[in-house]
Amino acid sequence: MSDIYVPGVKSRFNTEKLIEDLMKVERVPKDRAEQNIERLETNKSYWQDIGRRFTTLRESARLLYSFQNPFNDRIVRSSDEGAITGIATREAVEQERTFTVKQVAQADRFLSSPLDDSYRVEEGNYRFTVGEDEISFNFRGGSLRDFIEVLNRRGKDKIQASLITVKQGTKSLLIESKITGEGQGLGFTGDAEKLAVQSGMMERLSESRREVPLSTSTVKELSGSPGQSFLSFGKNTLTVGAEGAATTAIAPGLRSSPALVLKFETSTKLLENTDDIPQPPPGPEIPPPGSISYGGVTIENDPSAVPIPPWETPPVPPRVDDMGVISLTFSDGTTGIVPPLEDSHSFVASQYRLDDIAHGKTIVSVDFINRNTHRDVSIRNVEIFDPNARGGLKPSNAVSNAQDAIITMEGIEIRRPSNTIDDLIPGVTLTARSPSDYPIRLGVEPDREGVKDAIIGLVGNYNRLMAEINVLTRSDDKLIQELTYLTADEQDALKKKLGAFTGDSSLSQVKNNLQRAATSPYPTSLDRDLAVLAQIGIGTDVRRSGGSTGYDPSRLRGYMEIDEKILDTALQTKLPAIAQLFGYDTDGDLIVDSGLAFAIENLSKPYVESGGIIAMKTGTVDSQITQEERKIQTLDRQLAAKEAALKSQYGQMEGAYNRMDRMSTSLDQFSRQNSGNNGR
Repeated sequence: MSDIYVPGVKSRFNTEKLIEDLMKVERVPKDRAEQNIERLETNKSYWQDIGRRFTTLRESARLLYSFQNPFNDRIVRSSDEGAITGIATREAVEQERTFTVKQVAQADRFLSSPLDDSYRVEEGNYRFTVGEDEISFNFRGGSLRDFIEVLNRRGKDKIQASLITVKQGTKSLLIESKITGEGQGLGFTGDAEKLAVQSGMMERLSESRREVPLSTSTVKELSGSPGQSFLSFGKNTLTVGAEGAATTAIAPGLRSSPALVLKFETSTKLLENTDDIPQPPPGPEIPPPGSISYGGVTIENDPSAVPIPPWETPPVPPRVDDMGVISLTFSDGTTGIVPPLEDSHSFVASQYRLDDIAHGKTIVSVDFINRNTHRDVSIRNVEIFDPNARGGLKPSNAVSNAQDAIITMEGIEIRRPSNTIDDLIPGVTLTARSPSDYPIRLGVEPDREGVKDAIIGLVGNYNRLMAEINVLTRSDDKLIQELTYLTADEQDALKKKLGAFTGDSSLSQVKNNLQRAATSPYPTSLDRDLAVLAQIGIGTDVRRSGGSTGYDPSRLRGYMEIDEKILDTALQTKLPAIAQLFGYDTDGDLIVDSGLAFAIENLSKPYVESGGIIAMKTGTVDSQITQEERKIQTLDRQLAAKEAALKSQYGQMEGAYNRMDRMSTSLDQFSRQNSGNNGR
């Protein structure tokens, strides 16, 4: 069927194929131009890859000597991160401290009794307090969920509520403060107090606090010579002098319970040694012996003689240091000693569970017996109270109670309302996480791991750039096989680049410069013996002990290696000098002008800066691409004209042939007609 000619439908001479074959020849210059554009685009992408490698290398080099370099970073290491941790800024000083976490800061969290799902909160004005802040709102009545929605909306960042399924088929209301600290207790007033009691969240107390006043009318002196007092009074402050004693009555007596605590503040004052050194007695006073005169002659009497026994210095009274100054007297006549006080010139707060001292007995007096011979003790703000009480209310189901974080640093007790403490060690923010039964070491030290990661990053980026340059400037497939860290896709991508820029002088030059920078010595003032990277385990041929020493061509490519063991040791012992090895101000003008990182950054800058070598290379390629595109546009116009001319010529030929064919057909018909007529 393909050989059947249909006039007006198919060309007799297959003109379209003839024209297409002719146009293929005519399109050869255009095809070459398009191939050139594709090659130029590929080369441009290769230069852009080189530019990205340079940029990454420059950034990693700049990181090692800029103002934000990791050599100045500090970290906090804790021997027990479950108890206390820390975060240090660059301003923190290297140091090590010992901490003990006595308690962590908490907020009040109170749970109600199990409530039926149909429990409704009555209409009213509900007022809650968190410390000195008040949250107040009017509620028109509704379900627990309605009440919680209103409370959470009004409470914002101070108080919140939720429902907890403690018992199947019921819900318990949980109301909690969102602010930690002993002074941020959760309080209930107005209809909120009524709701707290009705829901079983709180219970009423008859008495929850007993203050112990310290004044001349309430304190009685127990010792002292006539006319001499060992007591002095300030504003609710009692000072018991050395070897003095006093007592104050608790009336009516107060029975201790596990919920009560004894709290007070004390300070001490050490006295100079006032013991007078005894001197021997002067002995009896003897009158003059007298004399007699007669006839101008005077005769003196012999002086009187009184035998005095030899002087023996009496022993110095022993010094007494006894910090068990405060004690409690009970109704049965026994006493209980409060734990020893802290020796401090400033007032220090102390707090103890009363039942640990009284063991359920009734307290009738607080005694202050200062047995110290060289120390005055001052006491103030003595009170016995229930720390869980909230304005006459006590939580029935306390999930947690408001309390401060209490930690000791080097034996000094510190109390803060939050577990985050940023005002204790300059530049360090501590976080208390859980109580500890033993001292915890917390050290501020340089971030050596961060420094190591930055150095490894620089070496890695350096090697990737060197690998890229090696592949682009050489055609040896072994170059890619040596890069064992590459993925299969990365190896395939590099194979396409092999030898793409063979003979490019700029790449060969920068490769030599980078190799020279990696092996050159750099001055350091903190360690005169440290000058080259190989001394900290970094080099183009780092040989590990026991390793092969044979010929290895991969070691001649300019790649850097790292011996981590040597590097780790150097980072532990020579960190400041290593910082100078990468970036150092040699002339004291506060501008880094030496070091490996500085050298690499300077070598990279001409390539990646605006108008630099990479930009010039890609700009040249863009110009070549533009020229080829213009050439293609011209060729497209010429090809279109050529194709149109061929179609016209072949169309005319087809038309002439068709006319001739028709004429031949007409002549044949005319001849046959004449032959027929002649036959008749």
